[in-house]
Amino acid sequence: MAHALAVQVSLFVQSEADGSLRRSRLKSMNKIGYHDKSWISCTPLDLKSRITYSKCQCKIVCMSVQQANRRKVAVNPPELEDAKEPPLHLYKPKEPYTATIRSVERIVGPGAPGETCHIVINHGGNVPYWEGQSYGVIPPGENPKKPGSPHNVRLYSIASTRYGDSFDGKTASLCVRRAVYYDPETGKEDPSKKGVCSNFLCDAKPGDKVQLTGPSGKVMLLPEDDPTATHIMIATGTGVAPYRGYLRRMFMESVTTFQFRGLSWLFLGVANTDSLLYDQEFSNYLQDYPNNFRYVTALSREQKNRNGGKMYVQDRIEEYSDEIFKLLDGGAHIYFCGLKGMMPGIQETLKRVAEQRGEKWDEKLAQLKKKKQWHVEVY
Repeated sequence: MAHALAVQVSLFVQSEADGSLRRSRLKSMNKIGYHDKSWISCTPLDLKSRITYSKCQCKIVCMSVQQANRRKVAVNPPELEDAKEPPLHLYKPKEPYTATIRSVERIVGPGAPGETCHIVINHGGNVPYWEGQSYGVIPPGENPKKPGSPHNVRLYSIASTRYGDSFDGKTASLCVRRAVYYDPETGKEDPSKKGVCSNFLCDAKPGDKVQLTGPSGKVMLLPEDDPTATHIMIATGTGVAPYRGYLRRMFMESVTTFQFRGLSWLFLGVANTDSLLYDQEFSNYLQDYPNNFRYVTALSREQKNRNGGKMYVQDRIEEYSDEIFKLLDGGAHIYFCGLKGMMPGIQETLKRVAEQRGEKWDEKLAQLKKKKQWHVEVY
């Protein structure tokens, strides 16, 4: 059996046919991404390697590991499980932590509107966090509204577990969409109005320094008191970031203190197939854990809802509304993360469904909040 192992120096795969170890030619990293099929990965030292072996072809992708036969990845250091409370505001805007960019990878296809990057930051274990928290980033330069002062902090949901993509507790990953502005009259991009922090991060190179604050946030923390619980996760675009951390903790990492046996159900809304984020990771979980993971996408530019309009994430919620409401009645947690604009449509859909079921949505929502089943982080 071939095993995929992340190692610090190099990555080898043993052939099923003859037990030999082979390594192939180097391949440019910018030609592969999260949408490549049948992949495994390694640490940054081997990101440009590509290996083949009998009956299988494997591609190397930025530190996202698929283990054969549900083998989970060992994580360190174990003391990251010891804290009883999440770390909060270890570094403040006036005294940020200087971390280092480890890698930046575009993770959408050529047909995606806009660019989204997966950014791995090395904090050396000095800015620990829990799944569902956020980092603040202070982009370099001067605040144009406050001459002589640094830019304001921008918050980004962390897209990795507390162990990071290298499983050693020294990195954190961000999922960042490059913010650009197009003049509605000319149709041309206006660089003066582009997002300062998102463009800084997407343009960063390995070795660049980045100022971090935080971590912050408790609303989106993953409840782990019941490993058999149900978690329903609703996301648009980069709002999928915290869920990537949840799912890696549930299905990828070998964490002795949290051995998930419940149901995790992800709804992800994006523009088209090329815009899907971490799709291969999620598809792998679906294949390996069919009884514990469900994955539903809403592609607004490729799919139609039942009324013939564009398919948005709230349309998918309505499709599965009976099951969702039953799960909520049974104590399921439901999470929402993404642009603020997603919530009115979702709330409207949930209210309509509740009324069709003879329930009062306002009362139901109040109960969900009281029981701490309702988690929202929008921006």
